[in-house]
Amino acid sequence: MWERRAFLKAAGAGFAASLLPRAAFALESAEVLFASSVLLPDGSFGAAIVTERGDVLRTIALPARGHDVTFSREAGKAVVFARQPGTFAVVFEPTGDTAPVTVTSPAGRHFFGHGVFSADGRLLYATENDFDGGRSTIGIYDVAGGYGRLGEFDTRGIGAHEVLLSPDGGYLVVANGGIETHPDYGSAELNLATMDPSLVFIDTASGDLIGQLRLAAELHQLSIRHLAFDARGRVWFGCQFKGSDSDTPQLVGYGTCEGEIRLFELPRQLLVNLRNYVGSVAASHDGRTIAVSSPQGDVILAIDAEGRRPTVAAALRNGCGIAPDGAGFLASSGDGVLVGLAGAAVPERQVAVKFDTPLRPLPG
Repeated sequence: MWERRAFLKAAGAGFAASLLPRAAFALESAEVLFASSVLLPDGSFGAAIVTERGDVLRTIALPARGHDVTFSREAGKAVVFARQPGTFAVVFEPTGDTAPVTVTSPAGRHFFGHGVFSADGRLLYATENDFDGGRSTIGIYDVAGGYGRLGEFDTRGIGAHEVLLSPDGGYLVVANGGIETHPDYGSAELNLATMDPSLVFIDTASGDLIGQLRLAAELHQLSIRHLAFDARGRVWFGCQFKGSDSDTPQLVGYGTCEGEIRLFELPRQLLVNLRNYVGSVAASHDGRTIAVSSPQGDVILAIDAEGRRPTVAAALRNGCGIAPDGAGFLASSGDGVLVGLAGAAVPERQVAVKFDTPLRPLPG
């Protein structure tokens, strides 16, 4: 996470001096910083940088609702992506040195709300919908070249959502949700009977397919959406089930670049509490605990990645974002609440903004 000392060093004296006294005090007393798409008090949409205690240090205006925020320490930039089916991505400096820049998806495409920088900060990868072509792509954007679009990788599926960069920078992991959408039909999901979700590993140098993993055929309505790496390099995923409400399939699992994919067996009552919906996935600092949220079920679960400890549940109304913080996690809600969970010593706080999913730590 971006500790206060690192942030101040990057920002310089000008940023700290520009803050109002209350915000300057909040920055001085903060240990770590986070960012999220938010609903601002005046009803407009934005992104916000907040401390772990809920103090808002900076907001960035957005033209519509945002979704994920990604950061690059090497580039010194952050990007907040429009929520599907939005066509904008706003690039900003967390320290506020320059005005934000808006990147627009090419004609015939919209963003799926997620992206990630390359390891060296020179490229930005974004999940996109080629809606007339009925496929998903990873758009590749040139950071130094003003975010001009250099090309794309095929995700070998549809409904791509979150994308992660492997720890060594050698491959991308993409959650193909398997759901076809088209802006002409609003938010309608057009292929629920024939969904084909998958977890895909793509070489960052060539775009070649390293591997594509699918769950059992009878689970084809289990849309894979959000991702996190654990300590062993396994990719944990959270799903949203699009089948009958009377069914309660397992919703959390992991996959590996070597070809293993497996669902984690959650206890029945905890599974029921998720209400067939996982909204965010995060790994603890040591990668040994995985947290998943369900804003529909008003619950957040902390899962031992090795299955040696029982899964712990915490209630959080409209709980959406999760990020590692200290020994546990910081969780955010659509009602504007921040609270520490699973060992994080942060008392519940009401914040001046309402959080969207996900919540992201700024890199240190």
